[in-house]
Amino acid sequence: MGLPYAQDAAISRHLAAFLSRQHGAADDLLGQAGSDFIKPTRVLFNGGVLKAPLLAGRTMAIINGWLTTAGADEAALLTGLDLDLAVARGSAYYGSVRQGQGVRIRGGIASAYYVGIESAMPAIPGMEPPVEALCVAPFGMEEGSEAEVPGREFGLVVGEPVRFRFFGSTTRRDDEAGTLLDFWEPDELEELPEIQATLPVEDRRPGEVVPVRLASRVTEVGTLRLEAIPREGGQRWQVELDVREGQ
Repeated sequence: MGLPYAQDAAISRHLAAFLSRQHGAADDLLGQAGSDFIKPTRVLFNGGVLKAPLLAGRTMAIINGWLTTAGADEAALLTGLDLDLAVARGSAYYGSVRQGQGVRIRGGIASAYYVGIESAMPAIPGMEPPVEALCVAPFGMEEGSEAEVPGREFGLVVGEPVRFRFFGSTTRRDDEAGTLLDFWEPDELEELPEIQATLPVEDRRPGEVVPVRLASRVTEVGTLRLEAIPREGGQRWQVELDVREGQ
């Protein structure tokens, strides 16, 4: 998320945008308060494509060029890794940790996630109703943990096709579950591919609007599970978003 190089191969532009957009993320850690971009001190490559000296060298030259211009020390490249096996070894180690062996590094999800909610503003004929963004998973929420959206109830249509619009933000790090945004800057939230679903009717009528409250869970396999819990009845409705791939 934030590095769409598969659709647009301008790697350097995406890196520059990412480091600039996250400039406030490491103020306390790196002592770079007031900086216009994060100034990395170490670079860790991952993936076999970066075994190519031309790609690795050019990437380092660009990053260090930015740092030199900003009056900062050049970043050092971390070496000694087998880039072809790095991901596989990480996966194997994670499996061992799940079995109680090794040390688990807790970091949580790297974005806050929001679901689109139709605004309560009066409808205007011929125009879609305005959308507000409701935070359902705050930044840093850990795998296996749950969050309930407090104090709010929503209407959920069952038995008919409905669209779920999701948004992600790597910059809004203080929003809690239940924070409702009626306005945001263009670079604060990134809209993700929507999910279309027909939720089962159970013992209700198709098209019925069911009062529900929302809860979310980040699963161990990297999905965000959004759960709608009705005011009455024991059934629950779920949709899942892949928070590792942003889909």
